[in-house]
Amino acid sequence: MTAFHPDQLGTLCGLFRARVAATPARVAYRQFDEARDSWVSFTWSEVAAEAARWQAALAREGLAPGDRVAVMLKNCVEWVIFDQAALALGLVTVPLYLDDRAESAAYILDNADAKLLLVEGRFQLKKLAEIAASSPGLQRIVCLVAPESRLADWSPRFVVAAEWLENAVATAVPERSLAPDLLASIVYTSGTTGRPKGVMLTHDNLLWNAYYASHCADFGPHEVFLSFLPLSHTLERTGGYYLAMLLGAEVAYARSIAQLAQDLQAIRPTVLISVPRIYERVYGRIQDGLEKKGAPARALFRLAVHVGWRRFERSQGRAYWHPELLLWPLLERLVARNVTQKLGGRLRLAISGGAALSPEVARVFIGLGVPVYQGYGLTETSPVVCVNRPDSNSPATIGQPLPGVEVRIGDNDELLTRSRCVMRGYWKDEAATRAMIDADGWLHSGDQARVDADGHYTIIGRIKDIIVLNNGEKVPPTDMESAILLDPLFEQVMVVGEGRPYLAALTVLNEAHWEAFAASLHLDPAQPATLRDPKVTRALTHRVAHHLRHFPGYAQIRRLHPDLRPWTVEDGLLTPTLKVRRAQVLDRYRAAVEAMYANFAR
Repeated sequence: MTAFHPDQLGTLCGLFRARVAATPARVAYRQFDEARDSWVSFTWSEVAAEAARWQAALAREGLAPGDRVAVMLKNCVEWVIFDQAALALGLVTVPLYLDDRAESAAYILDNADAKLLLVEGRFQLKKLAEIAASSPGLQRIVCLVAPESRLADWSPRFVVAAEWLENAVATAVPERSLAPDLLASIVYTSGTTGRPKGVMLTHDNLLWNAYYASHCADFGPHEVFLSFLPLSHTLERTGGYYLAMLLGAEVAYARSIAQLAQDLQAIRPTVLISVPRIYERVYGRIQDGLEKKGAPARALFRLAVHVGWRRFERSQGRAYWHPELLLWPLLERLVARNVTQKLGGRLRLAISGGAALSPEVARVFIGLGVPVYQGYGLTETSPVVCVNRPDSNSPATIGQPLPGVEVRIGDNDELLTRSRCVMRGYWKDEAATRAMIDADGWLHSGDQARVDADGHYTIIGRIKDIIVLNNGEKVPPTDMESAILLDPLFEQVMVVGEGRPYLAALTVLNEAHWEAFAASLHLDPAQPATLRDPKVTRALTHRVAHHLRHFPGYAQIRRLHPDLRPWTVEDGLLTPTLKVRRAQVLDRYRAAVEAMYANFAR
């Protein structure tokens, strides 16, 4: 919990000023400096001094309050500095995903009428050239790092940040009085169908969401957040940036997903915010490691998870003491500690959001002593709506609503929410806004949910993603896909079957596991024809059936199409938040889908 209150702070820049005044000498951010080959720290006063320079440089661009400025950086202290400098001038930050396609980025910049763009520069040359050619409205493109080629050869709009900031301190910028309901950011949704929409979030929206979230755990001022979910993702922006600022916590920026394991050891975070895919990958590596060990090691692991889970259930008041609990100190030392130490050894809160976390994955982590808390939210709600708490954690649910956030179940089991955190609306799209927020202020999430006696909500499907078979049976595919993805052989899965007699699946296989799987069938994995061998599809379908054995009879996969080409953001099959663009995947595999339903009576 924080001593700051939104009514006193007013705005996000008011929060920043209050934090700097309260703890000027405390470390605010840490990131890895490649030139020094070491981690470097920044105090709050140092960040404030740098933000003043950026603010002066932005002021020289002649931008007016309300103008949009975009940022396309990996997570770093400069992202925060730029955001705070822009907000203090009344500008509106438009975050872009670093790995988004040039076409998508150009659309967002054009739709938002962005006047300025901040980019990293060194690794984005081709993308920058495409964006610059497609975005005539941009007055300035600031590169954080000087690229190898001369920027002037492209356009006079380009400038290196060091030159742009030169002598910026010499110009004093008066502090502006900003209203809490001022637009702070336009965040474009991932757009799994159609073009992304710009979600308009005010200072009030984001500040109150962070404040409400601060009441959901016993946060302390000496928390250390490891930030690796992109800051363009609203969960990281609110939870890993504004919430951390409210608490006065330190934020360390991970170098990359590939180096996450080393960064966890170096930083030893107390708070981690992630999407389920990261936890699923760690789970997959644990399972791979167990496969290489003998039966006694696997049995010991299962016992540790079982006893640890019983211990957790007892702590939540859902189970009684049992003699098995006496084994925990030994199991913790022999098994659980190996996992918790790889996560840094002092993790207090591991938040999962953005998609559903598999109950099996949650059970393994929690059973081994990793404190995982699933939550739920939408970009349109700034974003957190519900979250589990340390004293009330039901891992198969999304938890209880934040204090100050109303939630109810509407028609068709749709989850509705209303609070100060609900967006102002969609940028330049009043019709979509009216379709999303009704006359009484309730935001219609599009997600179906149920609520238990303790007030914990569970997402049971998405209204638009529900597959209706030709016999009328309704199937939410995401739970099935999550169950299949627990198998490390499957890298990506999409269940299909709308209007069809049965369900089928499009799958991408993990290349390393595919080689072993094919060899087990006495087939050559290097031969392209092996993927289409009937022995392979039968064996894969049988393997999937094992993972879906607890699902109803109609929710089974009868046909399966394997592939080794991963679905990526670059080829348009994934959103920047790594959600599957179902329509685009269906379009690519249309022939394969039709083949899976040909002669279905056989």
